[in-house]
Amino acid sequence: MKQTITAKLKLQTTPTQFAALRATQLAYRDALNHVSRYSFAHGKTSNRRALQQACYHDLRLLFGLPAQMACNVPRQVGATYQTLWTKAKQNAQARKAGWTRKRYKGLDQPPKYVSPTLTYNYRRDYSFKKEQQVSILTLQGRVVLPYRGYERHVALIGQGAVIGAAKLWYDKPRKQFYLLVSLELQVADPTPQTHSRVVGVDVGQRYLAVTATPTGHASFFPGKQIRAKADHDARLRKRLQQKGTRSATRRLLAISGRERRLKHDRNHLISRRIVDAHPQSLIGLEELTHIRERTRRKRGKKASKKQRRANRHASSWAFAELHGYIGYKALLSGSLAIKVDAFHTSQACPRCGHTAEDNRPNKGLLFVCQQCGYRLHADLIGARNVVLRTLLTRQDWVSTGMLSVSPDVSCEEAKARRRQRYRDLRWSTDTSLRLQA
Repeated sequence: MKQTITAKLKLQTTPTQFAALRATQLAYRDALNHVSRYSFAHGKTSNRRALQQACYHDLRLLFGLPAQMACNVPRQVGATYQTLWTKAKQNAQARKAGWTRKRYKGLDQPPKYVSPTLTYNYRRDYSFKKEQQVSILTLQGRVVLPYRGYERHVALIGQGAVIGAAKLWYDKPRKQFYLLVSLELQVADPTPQTHSRVVGVDVGQRYLAVTATPTGHASFFPGKQIRAKADHDARLRKRLQQKGTRSATRRLLAISGRERRLKHDRNHLISRRIVDAHPQSLIGLEELTHIRERTRRKRGKKASKKQRRANRHASSWAFAELHGYIGYKALLSGSLAIKVDAFHTSQACPRCGHTAEDNRPNKGLLFVCQQCGYRLHADLIGARNVVLRTLLTRQDWVSTGMLSVSPDVSCEEAKARRRQRYRDLRWSTDTSLRLQA
């Protein structure tokens, strides 16, 4: 099995080299916007070959891009439009299903590229030299730069890891260039024998993550301080937006960067602790794709101030990013993360199987089963339901030899059969990995 990671290399530049890299970045960004406007004017096409045939010579003449960069620009713009068309189709399906009434507006105007980050192809636009140096293509030709980075990543580059494309990223506040290099690693294929342990992870706002195992062990990762910080930043952002001055805009950019770094740091920390605590395990995560469209929430003028704050909390934290961090860290450490159906994980009683909204009084942190009276922390209930479903997936893996890394959503019949099996699951105080039905 292969796993791709990103090595962040800090480039050490002279003033002349710095100016050459910066000019190349800005020219590449202007070229992206040029092709984006052309694509929008010609039916918002995402055909990369057609864009390259139409814009290649203009990119060479107007922006002075080298041949390979002039080929990369139409590919990147085509990929952007393809993503926008996919989102538009998903929005149309969501509106047809009644999940939302908002129309997707991403294709109302040509996408504008703001970030000057540019893409390099290995052995064509950049290559590694001896003595920890890298050769990078610019508008003025190639420059050879020394670099520094995480010791393990630098060792992988020197030991002949499979190197892919790279991105030249500019940290504007620190005026520092970084080369983000993709490395492809070979990891051992998972088997039921090597992944004998099972753990379930439930995510939320009050507790960013809660883990549970069939043996009754649990871990809580509270998010109270993060929510307080998010509320403070939201109030500050509201005041700055009302002010509308240039200095207020600059402050808004600083706040957004700080929030993004805070989320990345906390998600990295939580994912690392979960993976380190459960080696050689099958880690179950909830399938939260389109969760915002599938949940019923009051919005706009109909929503109270408390409901609007709850909506902001639900939409602000990057749970998909947390799942992604757990997924790639698990593979590198010998574990494996899979997705299970998130249907009623917080409303189903793991002891008797009774499912109802009333099991969560006032949607609080206490779970009280209205049938058997089972009482427990609501997020821990969700984690236990996830671990039961993960355990069921592992049993299917053992019996069939095929592992389902995500729930089957191909048809309603398969979904109904899967959820019927979930209703038969029962939590047991037995410490073995056996399911009680």
